[in-house]
This record gives sequence, C-alpha cells and structure tokens, in this order.
Amino acid sequence: MSWLDDLDDDEDESEFDEADIRVRPNPKANRPRTKRRPAHSDAQIARVLGVDRGRYTVLLDEDLPGERTVLGVRARELRKMPIVTGDRARVVGDASGDDGTLARIVGIEERTSLLRRSADDTDQVERIVVANADQMLVVVAAADPEPRPRLVDRYLVAALDAGIRPLLVVTKTDLADPAEFLAHFEGLDLMVFTSGRDEMPLERIGAALEGHSTVFVGHSGVGKSTLVNALVPDARRATGHVNVVTGRGRHTSSSTVSLRYLGAGGNGWVIDTPGVRSFGLGHVDPANILRAFTDLAEVAEECPRGCTHLPDAPDCAIIEAVEAGRLGPGGPARLDSLQRLLETFADKSHKSGT
Repeated sequence: MSWLDDLDDDEDESEFDEADIRVRPNPKANRPRTKRRPAHSDAQIARVLGVDRGRYTVLLDEDLPGERTVLGVRARELRKMPIVTGDRARVVGDASGDDGTLARIVGIEERTSLLRRSADDTDQVERIVVANADQMLVVVAAADPEPRPRLVDRYLVAALDAGIRPLLVVTKTDLADPAEFLAHFEGLDLMVFTSGRDEMPLERIGAALEGHSTVFVGHSGVGKSTLVNALVPDARRATGHVNVVTGRGRHTSSSTVSLRYLGAGGNGWVIDTPGVRSFGLGHVDPANILRAFTDLAEVAEECPRGCTHLPDAPDCAIIEAVEAGRLGPGGPARLDSLQRLLETFADKSHKSGT
C-alpha cells in the first residue's frame, strides 16, 4: 500500500488555481525588444536640402512631375549618424509634403564625397560641411577684406582630400588688382574667375556649375552670398558688410543649404555655407597635402623616399627646383605655403608623440 493512497481525490484544489495572478507587463513594450529593424523596402530616395533644429527639408521625385519638398525627422536608429546637406536619404512615412506632415529618414545612401573641417589643426573632432559635392567654389575678395592665400590653400587641401574639384572666384576686382594674389596659385590646375562691381561673369561661372553639385565656401564679407543671389535669384541669402575697424566681414549665412541652379545648358546645385574665418585640417592625412600643389607634386616625384619637403629636408627636389628658378617667380611662395601646412602637421605629430 502506497502513501499516495492516503490522498483525498475530492480535495478542493482551488487554492492552487493561478488564474487570478496578475503579471506586471513590460513597462517599455508588450513585446520583447529586438535588434532586428524593418527593411523599409518601400523607402524613397530624397536629397537633403537643409537642416534646421532637428528637422530636415528633403526633395523627393527630383526632376519628375511629382517633385516636392518634404519635412522629415531622423529615425531613432540614426540618432548617432550625422545627416547633412547633400545627403541622399531613405525616407518613409507621410511623404506628401502637406502642411503639418512629417516623413521619417531611416537611412543614408553611400556618400560619394564628404567635405569636412575641424576647429583647428589639432582638433580631431570632424565637422561635416556637406556630402556628395563634386566641386568646391572658393570665393575670395581682392580687397575689403584683404585676400588670405593661406586660407585658400586650406580650402584646396580639404577639397582634394575629399576628392572634390576646386574652383576660385576673386570678387571686388574693381577695388584692387588681384594679379599678385593669383600669382600664388600659378601651376595649380585651378579654374579662376574674376568679378567686379561692373563685371560679374555669371554665364561663365554658371556654365561651370551645370551638371555639378558645387559647395560655395569663403571668408565672411567676400561677397559669397551676393554671388549666390545673382546665380539663384530666388535664393534670398542675407548679405552683409565689412567692419571698417577690424576688416572682418559679418556672418550673414547661418546655415548650409542646397539651391537649384537653372542654367542655359543644364541644371546644377549650389550649396551655400556660412562664412568662416578659419578652416582646420585636423582630420586630413598629411600625405594628401601635396596633392593640392599640382606643380610641386610633379617635382616631388624626384625626391628621396620619405622626404618631408620641409626646409631642413636633405636633397629635396622641390627645394632645389625653387632655388634653381625652375618653378618661376611664384615658386618660392608656393613652396612656403606648402611648408607652412606641412610644419603644422609636423608640430602636431611631435606633440602627440607619434
């Protein structure tokens, strides 16, 4: 006989009923969280035209009958990814463009180029200026404010480091002759335009913009916004003046924005950026600096392996060519500009112990 026989088959089992137990739900969701994200196969590709306080203006169905601008926000999974003007974004949600609607950016297409700058040469934090541009138009004044060749050199280095073709516009040539300034860039593969009060070569500049996405950069007060307004009449970019005491221009453009250029032979995109007084190259590989000086780079092929091209570099072919006059009257200034940039990186590497 087993002790199991002592159990009462008619015993009340209600005390074991768990039907009335309350289970606290997941406070964040009713379903367990997963790292899997939807594929968003229905996403549409849009051009990012501008960014304003967490809202993105994008262009959908570009060059099609249904073309429209849409306001969007970034998806949660993109919160750590910078989205900048010129990006090609994947958009879902309400993409009608109607007032009060918001689409959602769920991805960024692979970028063809990325123009970056840092606060100074020792700052490793990159600030992305624009994505997917294939040209950079550097705007500099012949006077008021005085041109800064070293700043232009930095623009050129940043452009070539990003794989972007540089162009140069010299404004206010009615105030000063830019010949001495332009001599600094002899030997560079650089298309140059000059512009004065009575002669602004809009047709020639516009022809260079057709079929391209061109980012405009320049020191404050050089007339960049004035040029943008002339090329894109409905741009209405704010213009300012130069302080007569400091010689500095006022920052008039406060944000980066893409504007469509309508040319006689085709369209293009003008990307206007805020004026800057410095352009740090902390993110640039020093090995790429020489590429901004096409004429010097050709001579550098004769240099010994590992040549620094600095003043104390032994048997440097560039230094020897300049001293022999082979690079013309502008050679010393070109070499000086190159060495100033290279020395900046040499000092930075020395301080970091690398």
